[in-house]
Amino acid sequence: MARLLKKNGAGESEILELNLGLNCFGRDPENHFPINHSTVSAHHCDITLTADGILLRDCNSTNGTFLNGEPVQQAVLTAGQVLRLGDVELLVETTEVKIAIPEIIRPRPAPPVVLPNGAMLCPRHAESPVTHRCTHCHSVLCDTCVTRLRRKGGKTLKLCALCSHAVEMIAAEKPKKKSFFAKLTATIKLPFVRSKRDE
Repeated sequence: MARLLKKNGAGESEILELNLGLNCFGRDPENHFPINHSTVSAHHCDITLTADGILLRDCNSTNGTFLNGEPVQQAVLTAGQVLRLGDVELLVETTEVKIAIPEIIRPRPAPPVVLPNGAMLCPRHAESPVTHRCTHCHSVLCDTCVTRLRRKGGKTLKLCALCSHAVEMIAAEKPKKKSFFAKLTATIKLPFVRSKRDE
């Protein structure tokens, strides 16, 4: 990570390793890097560390912020430059930025149990039969594992609980077919009218 070297009176150097994001320098102990010196303001300057570089910004300090002897309000820091806050010198040793994204390892579920009749049991719910398969990660799921997203005025979406992609039904769950009579009664509804002959 990017580092500054602060020269001490004994000739030794103190290493200041910058944090990703905002780094506050000044005499106030609340700063990220407090510098207890009479020529340094309470909140002297900010150094912002990003993946694109290091930006220095003076915070209206009393004695000024200098880069290689020149007063600056804002500047991009590079390795080898000398930064001076009042009478305190800091050497920009390195401007290297390392951003590490940790790898997330998800535990894989156990394979489904296959019964003698060929049906499978859900790896997450041992007593439930498998009814769906994910179209993306190909995991098998029972009805409890399926996430249902109801859309107003639209079809209900069935999604995988592991990766949130669409799932499809497999042989264990088949929609019941309506009989011809059920279809007929659902489409034709005639009012029952009593004739005078029946009276």
